[in-house]
Amino acid sequence: MSSPIASTRFSFLDRSRTREGHDGPQALRDTVALAGTVEALGYHRFWVSEHHSVPGVAGSAPTVLAAAVAAATSTIRVGTGGVMLPNHQPFVVAEQFGVLASLFPGRIDMGLGRSAGFTDGIRRALGRDKQDAGAFAGQLAELLGWLDGTQQAHPQVHAHPAEGLLVPPYVLATGEGAAVAAAAGLPLVVGDLRGRDRLVRAVEVYRNRFRPSAWGREPYVIVAGTVAVAATQEEARRLLVPEAWSMAYSRTHGSFPPLMPAERIEASVMTEKERALFEDGLRGQLAGTEDAVEAGLDEVLGETGADEILVTTSTYDREALVDSMRRLARIAGLR
Repeated sequence: MSSPIASTRFSFLDRSRTREGHDGPQALRDTVALAGTVEALGYHRFWVSEHHSVPGVAGSAPTVLAAAVAAATSTIRVGTGGVMLPNHQPFVVAEQFGVLASLFPGRIDMGLGRSAGFTDGIRRALGRDKQDAGAFAGQLAELLGWLDGTQQAHPQVHAHPAEGLLVPPYVLATGEGAAVAAAAGLPLVVGDLRGRDRLVRAVEVYRNRFRPSAWGREPYVIVAGTVAVAATQEEARRLLVPEAWSMAYSRTHGSFPPLMPAERIEASVMTEKERALFEDGLRGQLAGTEDAVEAGLDEVLGETGADEILVTTSTYDREALVDSMRRLARIAGLR
């Protein structure tokens, strides 16, 4: 029996993480440069994300960054993973993607999330409320109406140049969000690999409730998660260390620091709580040698039946990250 990997697409999501000694603008330039590398390796998509007022993440304006990525590449699909729809007016989002799709026809994806701003202060700055996340289904329907010309709330208003372009939408969600994607007949992006049971349940809900639409005739599942591949298990683990420490630090100090070199983190003295959070951050990720990761991917694909894997790896060592992506491309049989 052939491996399901052979029929699976592989893509990459970059969150424009800052690294110690490098500022936010450099992180954004690194994202654009990485997109070219990912394209050359044969990956299907390159997506960027939306985070507001997070010191360790420079990606705050995904449609702007997606434009820079698309301009610096030529064949790979480019999109957002995602635009957090509760933070924005659907009309404006439609216009932005209309511009992107007009400038880069046939290459733009519209990934949409349902999270509102992370803190009360951020939500106030965005002019939003925590409850806005509960209006996601209605916001999504409005956005799609601006794209296909069916919205009726403002009959004299048109989202130029978006109307009629039908930019492919994707919903990033679990739980209730998976049901929203199913009801709208849209592809689902679901993660992460650490919460495998929750992930499988979300996929089951989505497939069971999926209703064909003009946007999708059948379910399409993208599983997102961290994948790290190296020559040895220890080298792969080291790729995970900077992000695991950054998350542990944020949960104990209330701030999200830049990524640090793995060697310095491993030599540092941690409190008991920091150590527990750090070790937890290393668990459940798909990391190891090529053979080990291939076996892990077979297991994930067997459990979920996913059509695509969206890799989200963040680490300090950019050369090691590129090597990991190169090894994963080899596993996936990319160009």
